[in-house]
Amino acid sequence: MPTLVRNILAVVAGVVLGSIVNMGIIMMSGSVIPPPAGADVSTNAGLKASMHLFEAKHFIFPFLAHALGTFTGAYIAARVAISRKLAMAMVIGCFFLIGGIMSVVMLPSPLWFTLLDLILAYLPTAYLAGKLGSK
Repeated sequence: MPTLVRNILAVVAGVVLGSIVNMGIIMMSGSVIPPPAGADVSTNAGLKASMHLFEAKHFIFPFLAHALGTFTGAYIAARVAISRKLAMAMVIGCFFLIGGIMSVVMLPSPLWFTLLDLILAYLPTAYLAGKLGSK
């Protein structure tokens, strides 16, 4: 299989598997840390309207979903790619960072969480996964 094709498949696999991990963690988060009383988390509008009820503990799983989803996707991309393994991992990090920025725009969150999430959950985890996956 040509290098370019394999590297493209590595990125696609990383995006798909990272997204599955992300959504899996988000879906289970409510059973581990229930949403605040009165919060409607079933719709984006309900979530936006009840964001003021959320405490710091409610942001643990979204951060973990973003960081672990990115890490998983970047690691897979680095392992599957034939060349430029770290670059393929960073492509995944950039992809998920763009998703994180879009999420912040659509669903405002506290500034401390926005900064923590955008600064630490995407590019640093992709870099770490790329380094580990390149070995």
